[in-house]
Amino acid sequence: MIKLSPIQQRRLRNFRNNRRGFWSLWLFLLIFGLSLGAELIANDKPLLVSYNGDWYFPVAQTIPEETFGGFLPTEADYRDSFIADEINANGWMIWPPIPFSYNTINYDLDVPSPAPPSAVNWLGTDDQGRDVAARVIYGFRISVVFGLTLTLVSCLIGVAVGAIQGYYGGKIDLLGQRFLEIWSGLPMLYLLIILSAIVQPNFWWLLGIMLLFSWMGLVDVVRAEFLRARNFEYVRAARALGLENRHIMFRHVLPNAMVATLTFLPFILAGAITSLTSLDFLGFGLPSGSPSLGELIAQGKANLHAPWLGISAFVSLSLMLTLLVFTGEAVRDAFDPRKN
Repeated sequence: MIKLSPIQQRRLRNFRNNRRGFWSLWLFLLIFGLSLGAELIANDKPLLVSYNGDWYFPVAQTIPEETFGGFLPTEADYRDSFIADEINANGWMIWPPIPFSYNTINYDLDVPSPAPPSAVNWLGTDDQGRDVAARVIYGFRISVVFGLTLTLVSCLIGVAVGAIQGYYGGKIDLLGQRFLEIWSGLPMLYLLIILSAIVQPNFWWLLGIMLLFSWMGLVDVVRAEFLRARNFEYVRAARALGLENRHIMFRHVLPNAMVATLTFLPFILAGAITSLTSLDFLGFGLPSGSPSLGELIAQGKANLHAPWLGISAFVSLSLMLTLLVFTGEAVRDAFDPRKN
C-alpha cells in the first residue's frame, strides 16, 4: 500500500471534496475506457464465430472466406448473405452491440442518407450511410488520444523551456521571452491551415504542426516558479555544495513548479481537443473518412434537415469538454494552499 505524505493526503482530500470534479474524472475515464475498446462495441465483424465446432475471433484476426465455405482467399465479409447463411447453418455468430464500424456503409436503408435514428442505426446515419453512433465512439477515442499525446509532449517542452529561462535568467531569459513574444504573435490558425493545405494531413502531421504552438502556454507558469525559487535558501545551499545545475533544476526546483503546471493540464487537454475539432470542421484536419467529431459537425451544418448529425457530435464534444473543465477545477482546488 502506498503511504501518502500529509501534503499529498490534504491534496487528495481537497480533490475528493470537489464532488463535481471527482465524479467528472471517473465518468470521463469510464467513457474513454469504453472508447478504447471501440472495436468490441461497434464493428462490422462478429466478436465470436463458431463454425463446424471451431471458434474464430474475427475482430482480432483475418479469416479468409474459404474457411466458411466461400470461394475466395480474401477476408470474409460477414455481412454477405451467403457467408452469413453458411455460418448460421453450421454454427453461430455473436455481434457487437453496434454491428457497424466507423466506415461501414449501410446499404439496407429504407430512406436516402442521411437516415434518421432507428432500431438499427441508433443515432442515424451520415450523408454517406455510415452509422453515426459508431463514428461518435471512434471519434471520441481519437480526439482524446490526440489531445493526451499533444498535452503530454507540450508539457515536456514547455516545462523544459520555462525551467531553463527561469533558472538561468539574464540573457537566456531575455532572449527566450523575445522569441516567445514573436512566436506567440503569429496567427496560429492561419499557419495551421496553410501547413495542412501543403502536406497531406494525418494524425502525426497534425500533432507535429500543433506542437509548434501548444507548448508556449506552460512556459510562463514554469518560468515564474523558477524565478521565484532560484534564490531560495535550499537552492543556494545546493549550489554551494557543488551540485550540477541540471540536478538542482529537475530534482529540487521542478517538483514545486509542477504544482502550478498540473492545474493547467486538464484545460490544455480541452484546448487540444477543441483545436483538432476546429480543424476537422474546416476540412484541414484528419484525412477524409476518419472518424471525427469536427467532420460530423460539418456534416450537420451541410445537412440542416438531419439535426441528429450536429446534435450527436455537439453533445459528445460538450460532454467531453465539460468533464475536463470540472476535473480541472477539482485539480486546482487540490493544489490550492488556502484550502485545508
